[in-house]
Amino acid sequence: SLLSLGAGFALLAVPSCRAVGSPLVMDPNSICRKTKRLAGKQAELCQLEPEIVQEVAKGTKLGVRECQYQFRFRRWNCTSHSKYFGKILQQDIRETAFVYAITAAGVSHAITQACSMGELLQCGCELTRSRAPPSPTAGPGTEGTAWEWGGCGDDVQFGYEKSQQFMDAKNKKGKNDIRALIDLHNNEAGRLAVRSYMRTECKCHGLSGSCTLRTCWRKMPHFREVGDRLLERFNGAFKVMGGNDGKTLIPVGDNIKPPDKQDLIYSADSPDFCSANRKTGSLGTRGRVCNSTAMDTSGCDLLCCGRGHRDETVVLEENCLCRFHWCCVVQCRKCSVRQELSLCV
Repeated sequence: SLLSLGAGFALLAVPSCRAVGSPLVMDPNSICRKTKRLAGKQAELCQLEPEIVQEVAKGTKLGVRECQYQFRFRRWNCTSHSKYFGKILQQDIRETAFVYAITAAGVSHAITQACSMGELLQCGCELTRSRAPPSPTAGPGTEGTAWEWGGCGDDVQFGYEKSQQFMDAKNKKGKNDIRALIDLHNNEAGRLAVRSYMRTECKCHGLSGSCTLRTCWRKMPHFREVGDRLLERFNGAFKVMGGNDGKTLIPVGDNIKPPDKQDLIYSADSPDFCSANRKTGSLGTRGRVCNSTAMDTSGCDLLCCGRGHRDETVVLEENCLCRFHWCCVVQCRKCSVRQELSLCV
């Protein structure tokens, strides 16, 4: 099926068995155009809640943008080149695990955010009537202060369930194959990176700055925090193999403990991504900008795979000498800036 990703992603041919519930979520119009191909609950979403599908597409783009940020200094940089990106998703490598997790998290985050902003009729602020008292971090002078739930807490459970409903679509064939189990696990790890790290925020009320009452609500973590947390899980991802029953996953190697629900898992080793290879989805690192003094993944030694680098001077145009004119225009000049870049050979 042809999946239109939007936001820099071109039409991408992907086998239909991998289309539904994968991070390659089409734009809202394309998702629902042929609902016969969708699972029952997905078709129901398309017919009854098209505005939710709009947020699914937004959340997918949010996840892919975060993937590109987190991998910007790595040999595989979550490229937006559709042909190569599709090849990555057809493998069971740890990069695929991250993409599935971050997009499932993005969908959950986007839907929850839309609820809090009042953009969806199906949801709103989190209901707190039956909630236990909060345990907010005590600030100076807040001992013994009365509190109450208030404000607009994020209804993360609604976003979690809708992400689960759309992203976890199972295929009619091979429901218990290892690929499906791995994808479902990584989707859940992504959603939990949002739901399990809700924070309590409070605001003081009282005369003359006193804090006689604290109003508290729960908020989602910023999505950059979600990306950072999932990158840590990526670095410590577990390699697994399928059990004989076709329903369980077994850690491979010297892992002391099996992966928990928030760990990322994969079953195949990643290519080195040093050279271009359409079969593996590698664009290679030739021509990539590297840091000649860094010793981490952004350094020229690692990023250029030992091939070396060349230094080049480029001239860039950027805004300068900006002035604010009342009211309300900012006018800038264009200045040429010379910049030294190191490029992989």
